[in-house]
Amino acid sequence: MAAFRRQRPRTPLAGQTVLITGAARGIGAELARRAAARGARVALVGLEPEQLAAVADELGPEHLWVEADVTDPEALEAAVQRTVDTFGGLDIVVANAGIAPLTTVMTSSAHALARTIEVNLIGTMLTAHAALPEIAKRKGHVLLISSAAAFTVLPGMSAYCASKAGVERFGDALRLEVAYRGVTVASAHPTWIDTDMVRDTEESLPTFKATRRQLPGPLGAFTSVEACADALVENLETRGRRVFVPGSVGVVSALRQLVTGVVAEKVAMKVSAKRVPQLERDIAALNGQEFGRNSIGAQRKDKPAA
Repeated sequence: MAAFRRQRPRTPLAGQTVLITGAARGIGAELARRAAARGARVALVGLEPEQLAAVADELGPEHLWVEADVTDPEALEAAVQRTVDTFGGLDIVVANAGIAPLTTVMTSSAHALARTIEVNLIGTMLTAHAALPEIAKRKGHVLLISSAAAFTVLPGMSAYCASKAGVERFGDALRLEVAYRGVTVASAHPTWIDTDMVRDTEESLPTFKATRRQLPGPLGAFTSVEACADALVENLETRGRRVFVPGSVGVVSALRQLVTGVVAEKVAMKVSAKRVPQLERDIAALNGQEFGRNSIGAQRKDKPAA
């Protein structure tokens, strides 16, 4: 049957302009490298100017970096405008910036909960909003980095799961809105990628790490950032509606009602009754630290860290 599968037409990245948020490190930086290697001109956007400059220098003088907070509409509009002024237009936007709190809802501050939604969901929406006028001119592509957390749940991930489920639904509705303009929209759903954010979480919360290791199949497995970037850069050319990393996560997505249904929840409840108290003791040991040490976007630009 595979031989008869319809091949999706490709739009080569050579000569295309790609704007990536959260591009200073991790998935964003690696995707920038992959896109540049295929001939794209890349605009790297984020909150860490030194790291952004280093990645841009690595890619070469034909690329660009811009410091901007994805929760700041004016900063995003300025980043898009600078990209257009430099490269003459914009073909693809990747809304990748994200954070993950080290808390349960009971142990969290209101700020940590709200900031997670603000960066991960509202930041994604604002990124798409700022880029779409230019993307539409070129019948381009929007890639939203959601997560397998959009359709799976773990204690300690309440705000993160909510934000990533919102990203998936936002992308599905957006796809309907812009299809007549010739614009395509995809959401990406990685599981555990070997990034600073995941390493910070597991370093800070041993119980969370132990729980992750007991998850079945792809839900508990690590994937390298390079393999993740390979899957994402393919989507920039094929422009499909979903990216699963690893690919077997697509099965979990298709069976999401089983994964989060009544029977699965009863099993999870038994495990959580033991693990959540342990997790909350790990959180208490952090003495008020609510985000990983590399989560630069966790603080509002107008509210410096204490």
